[in-house]
Amino acid sequence: MKKTLHTVLLASALAVVLSAPAWPSGLMDSIKRQAAESLGGGSASSQSTSGLGALGGAGGLGSALGLPGIGEGTAGNAAGVLQYCIQNKYLGGTDASSVKDKLLDKVGMGSQQEQQQDTGYQQGVAGMLSGGDGSSFDLNKLKSDLKDKACSYVLDNASSLL
Repeated sequence: MKKTLHTVLLASALAVVLSAPAWPSGLMDSIKRQAAESLGGGSASSQSTSGLGALGGAGGLGSALGLPGIGEGTAGNAAGVLQYCIQNKYLGGTDASSVKDKLLDKVGMGSQQEQQQDTGYQQGVAGMLSGGDGSSFDLNKLKSDLKDKACSYVLDNASSLL
């Protein structure tokens, strides 16, 4: 009886799908956007497709969030994001502060004045993570628990730049 019920349900579902008109071309994009927003990631169009998965770092979360890859050219921005994470208490301890300071030294932004003049660093302090491919991601659009994870991602990947 159970197998017959499953077969009838499957056949019914298949009949509905086959008789339904084709999905509008933008429907899947709309569904993806809604899913991203419900995860706290903002609109899918504002997210990069290169994330943690591309770096082999923490795997699926970065890809799901659309976090851009952190590279040599984004060290100043990564330092700014670390400052954002520290100020907003998403990261604590001396490790995050130490990595941030080492990154700033590495890119020659040891002084307050140099930090204020660097656009990438200032964007990072405002919560905007920039990727090496020119993509960006606004951490302010994430829910609090995902900000913790995104900040950990930045810390882990920024550490590899040292």
